[in-house]
Amino acid sequence: MTTTTPPVGAAADVWAAVTDIYAAFMDGDRARIDSHIDPDGTVWDADVESLMFGRRDLDAHREQRDAAPDPGPGPDALHCTEPVIDVWGDTALARYWLVVEGAGATRIRTTDVLRRSPKGWLVVHHHEQRWD
Repeated sequence: MTTTTPPVGAAADVWAAVTDIYAAFMDGDRARIDSHIDPDGTVWDADVESLMFGRRDLDAHREQRDAAPDPGPGPDALHCTEPVIDVWGDTALARYWLVVEGAGATRIRTTDVLRRSPKGWLVVHHHEQRWD
C-alpha cells in the first residue's frame, strides 16, 4: 500500500513516528528521538560522509557536533512534507522532504526504513541528501 498526503492507517502511524523525531529535536529531547530509532540502525547523515552503524556511531557524531567551538544557532523550524509511505506488514518505507527554516535553511530529501516492534515503529535505516 502506498500512501501520499495525508497518510492513513498504518502509514499514519509510521508518519507520526517520523515526524515526532523532528519535533523532539526541536524540543531538545534526545531520549524521545532515540525512542523512535532502532539501537542497531544505520544512518547516512547529510553532514557525515561515512555510514553510521548503531547508536554508538550516532552518539559519537552528536558529541562531536555538540562540542564544536561555535555551532551557531539551530534551525527555527523543521517541516516534513510530501510523504510517500509504503507499508508491508511489519516493514515500512517513508520518503519525504525535510525543510529546514532559519539557520542552515535547506531542503533535505529523506528516506527512512522502519520496522514495527512492540515499542512501535522504529527507524532501522535513515538516509539524507541535501538538495539546495
